[in-house]
Amino acid sequence: MAMSVGSDGGDDKPMSDINTTPLVDVMLVLLIIFLIAVPVVVQTVDLQLPKVAFEPTTTKPENVSLSVTSAPDGSCAVYWNLTKVSSDELLDRAVAKLEADIKKAGGVENLTPEDLPEVHIRGDINTPYRCIGGTIYTMQRAGFPKVGFISEPEPGSTTTRL
Repeated sequence: MAMSVGSDGGDDKPMSDINTTPLVDVMLVLLIIFLIAVPVVVQTVDLQLPKVAFEPTTTKPENVSLSVTSAPDGSCAVYWNLTKVSSDELLDRAVAKLEADIKKAGGVENLTPEDLPEVHIRGDINTPYRCIGGTIYTMQRAGFPKVGFISEPEPGSTTTRL
């Protein structure tokens, strides 16, 4: 790199050119710092999410259908089919239902995971998570291994597995 200290004409005027070398050095150092720091800040967990738009539900008579909504006063309302139940009643009914299904099958040893009833939850779009999360927790505490959500597909959409 060459540097000019004056003009050839013999004029003793000061130079008006800016020395950009320190600016370029600082920018290169900042670029290297950002290139090193960005991968540390951006951390992701590798997940393989299912590629399913939605699947039609196979309704079996032994499945439990729950509807969860919130009341105007902010409390949670859970309906077992069409009957409103409290959280204690929900747990008691769920345990009784599971015990009756196990007894009907002749014991736990005669059941496979596919034979166990499922819980299908229909949650209102405006329902707080604590209501739906509490319902899931209660049903899992009762012993139901399969808890799923029922949603309404977009009008005109197709049910295909991607």
